[in-house]
Amino acid sequence: MRTIYDLNYKQMEQMLAEHGQKSYRTKQLFTWLYRKRAQSFTEMSDLPKSLTEQLQEEFSMEPLKEISRQTARDGTVKYLFEMEDGASVEAVLMHFHFGDSLCVSSQVGCNMGCTFCASGLLKKQRDLTAGEMVKEVLYVQKELDQTGGRVDNIVIMGTGEPFDNYDNVMRFCEIINSDLGLAIGARHITISTCGIVPRIDDFAAGHYQYNLAISLHAPDDELRRKLMPIDKAYPLDVLMASLRRYSNDNHRRLTFEYILLRDVNDTDDHARKLASLIRGMNAYVNLIPYNPVDEHGYRSADDKKALRFYDVLMKNGVKATLRARHGDDIDAACGQLRARHEKDKNGS
Repeated sequence: MRTIYDLNYKQMEQMLAEHGQKSYRTKQLFTWLYRKRAQSFTEMSDLPKSLTEQLQEEFSMEPLKEISRQTARDGTVKYLFEMEDGASVEAVLMHFHFGDSLCVSSQVGCNMGCTFCASGLLKKQRDLTAGEMVKEVLYVQKELDQTGGRVDNIVIMGTGEPFDNYDNVMRFCEIINSDLGLAIGARHITISTCGIVPRIDDFAAGHYQYNLAISLHAPDDELRRKLMPIDKAYPLDVLMASLRRYSNDNHRRLTFEYILLRDVNDTDDHARKLASLIRGMNAYVNLIPYNPVDEHGYRSADDKKALRFYDVLMKNGVKATLRARHGDDIDAACGQLRARHEKDKNGS
């Protein structure tokens, strides 16, 4: 049965019209779902009983099932959720001085095959629907409601490649961004992609206000191809041309994500090449400490080398930040999500 959370406002309005309902019913239903956080259709007291009965027959409001959670030393919380078909995904809640950020998954597994990332160890099983992604947010938001908290920022950087599930991801963003939905500002929503150029072009044509982050991780094709198979399909000259079109057409700042791998991509020469690649763009580089994945064998650049890499970029006219670690002690950090039980981690 389809979840009601799959529908954006326009689709819900159309669905209700097909049931002979006036357009104002859409606002009522959206309010119950996202403002009042209703648990069932029967709670929706200002809707006709005949309508709630029809909705019950056609749509599910079943929440995600929490399989487990882990809390890191820094307060980061990793949730393992089960979907209605038994598939599982992870979401991570991180606490910052500027608010709470939730990292959501967009697919069960991932086909991108990045050699440093745990998410790709499970090949893609299926896409998540927009509603399943919405339910990741709703589950956490309902918990935060109990303490007066709020999910302030969404980053679509969990398991999966968001632009490999483009339509569902964009509908998800529309729902959580809606003033009548969860009202999370567009500039508080970040979509990360490893570089699927046709979808970047679609995103550019849509003139969205969501933030776009590019997983780059290497300054040249020879190295990037070893780390990220996507480079074989969309080499850097093709990717960068697409990103420049996006930046010029949308006047939006880009984020380049760059994981620092010890003795792989962390030299002064790599930094200078990276600066040359993106200099002049409205962009900055988010330097990320590598979070170990047992199966891959990479190590993180040490702090001294990371600071030197940062310094080389800044001296070459490229703005950069050094990301702090969040949740690495519970495998909740960047590149560590893999949707497994803690018992699986321990080999039992």
